[in-house]
Amino acid sequence: MERYTGNPDAVRALVRDLEVHKDTYIDEEVFALEMEHLFANTWVYVGHASQVPNKGDFYTTTVGTEPVVMVRHTDDSIRVLYNRCPHKGVKVAGETCGNTGKFFRCPYHAWTFKTDGSLLAVPLKKGYENTGLESCEAKHGMAAVENVKVYRDFVFCRLNPQGISFEDYFGESLSTIDNMVDRSPEGRLEVAGGVLRYMHNCNWKMLVDNQTDTCHPMVAHESSAGTAVKVWQEAPEGTPKPMAVELFAPFVSSYEFFENMGIRVWENGHGHTGVADSIHAAYSPAPGYWEQMVAAYGEERAKHILGDTRHNTVYFPNIMVKGPIQTLRLFKPIAANKTLVESWTFRLVGAPDLLLERTLMYNRLINAPTSVVGHDDLEMYERAQEALQSRGRDWINVARLFDPAEKEQKNVATNGTNEWQMRNQFRAWAKFMTESM
Repeated sequence: MERYTGNPDAVRALVRDLEVHKDTYIDEEVFALEMEHLFANTWVYVGHASQVPNKGDFYTTTVGTEPVVMVRHTDDSIRVLYNRCPHKGVKVAGETCGNTGKFFRCPYHAWTFKTDGSLLAVPLKKGYENTGLESCEAKHGMAAVENVKVYRDFVFCRLNPQGISFEDYFGESLSTIDNMVDRSPEGRLEVAGGVLRYMHNCNWKMLVDNQTDTCHPMVAHESSAGTAVKVWQEAPEGTPKPMAVELFAPFVSSYEFFENMGIRVWENGHGHTGVADSIHAAYSPAPGYWEQMVAAYGEERAKHILGDTRHNTVYFPNIMVKGPIQTLRLFKPIAANKTLVESWTFRLVGAPDLLLERTLMYNRLINAPTSVVGHDDLEMYERAQEALQSRGRDWINVARLFDPAEKEQKNVATNGTNEWQMRNQFRAWAKFMTESM
């Protein structure tokens, strides 16, 4: 029996000031509504322009569960097309990436489409004379997503034709992307080092919640990062500190550290940890990098850029960006209890190779299927996904440091262990889930 479809009041009732109903994580009907409404009403990350540097280059992905293809058109613009042939519905671009030249060719019946999606040619076209093809949907070719925004080479789209603008949706939160890009002396990033893909048997929102949950690292990661630190402490005196230890050690920082680190809460579900301090703030300097940044930006501006060491920035609904370490994690929903996590790394164009080396090592140690730290989180997600099926309790608590006045505040910095950002995400969830129902 459908409980939530066509019933926005029932959907909104899943989110209270201090609690969230377990159905938001385990109910397949709710998941289907997320794909229909939430992922269509919000601006969702598609990819990076460096993945399609040349005309005809394409990259296939999903927005929610919708298959799309990002392609560099003949006019050098980036287009996002629904990856579906209008003839028989076959997925046109079957590879993850490649170069299609000046047109896409459907592998089933060889209909061809320009890289803006428009129909180019139909084999045996005479067979369609006097059939009304000119007035059919198929005549219009592969459907294009109308609302696409390329911001500093990060590509976003909004599937619904009508809705909130890109600028209003992200607002001040775009400063995290700005900071990550500005860390390049040339002001450019490029995807480097491939991507790590890791299937999680849990709801996608569990991963989003975790990015600003600062009360778990010293507990969940004690056996992994904590062990690495203990091994290092037992090393002979004078042993150089390995890069891996620099990356592991902050995960077992104290509650006090995370409280003082701070969280900033932005509108529409966005927010970041690491306002006054960060687990990325004490890495060893890369020789020559500071001098490059000063030459590019001047000393004051370089100091401001490199001094802004935000930890995790959540861009709602489903990405997390780490500017100081140049990584992006994309939480791709598959089902209510299944999420594909993609962890991407970026090169700071013009910066020392040591920075990319550190980025790649961080990704392997923390985010890979063979990682150490990431498995701690995954075990917690999967335990939660299983246990939420129980009848014992229906609500999940997100009350830490709640203040009723927060609902009227915008773009605020607060205590680093406040669960305000989680509440912020679910308020945005309820808003964008129901505005088109």
